[in-house]
Amino acid sequence: MPTEYSVMGLFTDEKRAVSAIEAIKDSPWQLRRVNSPIPSHKIADALELKKSKVGYFTLAGGITGFFSGFLLAAFTASQWHLIVSGKPVIALVPFFIVGFEFTILFAIFGNVVGLIHQMQLPEYKGLEQYDPRCSGHHFGVTASCKAEDLEGLKHFFQSKGGEVKVILNGPV
Repeated sequence: MPTEYSVMGLFTDEKRAVSAIEAIKDSPWQLRRVNSPIPSHKIADALELKKSKVGYFTLAGGITGFFSGFLLAAFTASQWHLIVSGKPVIALVPFFIVGFEFTILFAIFGNVVGLIHQMQLPEYKGLEQYDPRCSGHHFGVTASCKAEDLEGLKHFFQSKGGEVKVILNGPV
């Protein structure tokens, strides 16, 4: 039964981690995970990540909030029929203020829902492959390989200037 291993290269330098990420793309190994102690545009560019869809959730929440607030104010005003100094019951300017406030509230709700949905929370997979040093000063690049390629992947990370940590994934 073939066994798959994950090998984590721990780098103290961001440039070396980016170099390892870019080199793994052209190798027989598969990049699994990258852990970074800081947000890094260089690593994000090397990973070629897709643009986030959270903004669409925020926009949908904001549009929904505006119309909800405006319609709530119009509905309550039409139910009470309070005519003040001959002004119309449904006055646009005050209702736009309520709509604006609801826009902000619902946009925040949409943003939070979008973050949770796009991050696919909660995620428990991959925690066994995490190294606590990646919360401090190390960049972790994890790649997987078959048992016969293990030494080659370990040598690859060492040649890139990283410290090697091997994790057994179990039968494939």
